[in-house]
Amino acid sequence: MADLTITRVFDAPRELVFELWTRPEHMAGWYGPIGLTTPLSSISMDVRPGGTWRATMVNDADGTEYPQGGTYQEVVAPERLVFTWGEPDDPARQALVTVMLAEAGGKTTMTFLITNLPDDLRESVNEGWTSAFESLANYLETK
Repeated sequence: MADLTITRVFDAPRELVFELWTRPEHMAGWYGPIGLTTPLSSISMDVRPGGTWRATMVNDADGTEYPQGGTYQEVVAPERLVFTWGEPDDPARQALVTVMLAEAGGKTTMTFLITNLPDDLRESVNEGWTSAFESLANYLETK
């Protein structure tokens, strides 16, 4: 099993960045690597410890669907979110995600940590989330 950490600074207050992670209408605007779309109709979120979430990314080119989901472990608005992430019907292939948000000078530093990631997924997951955070930054420019 592998760990992965990605740190990004966004030009937005952390309350807004937290909402992008916890409100379906925002998540639909950025969730997924560039070239994939996550329809609002595919997103369900019960943002509380023990609550579940699901979303389905769709490849814009060929329509291939990639369901994702998990369970919220910890929710501390607007600074920390911990949830399982991966294939919704295969708990053995789910990793643990921790999103930490720190604000300074109107900008938010996001530290994104995945633990318990299957080794064979590390490279593709790193590329996917890095691309998704580009989408998140682009989406923030519209807010």
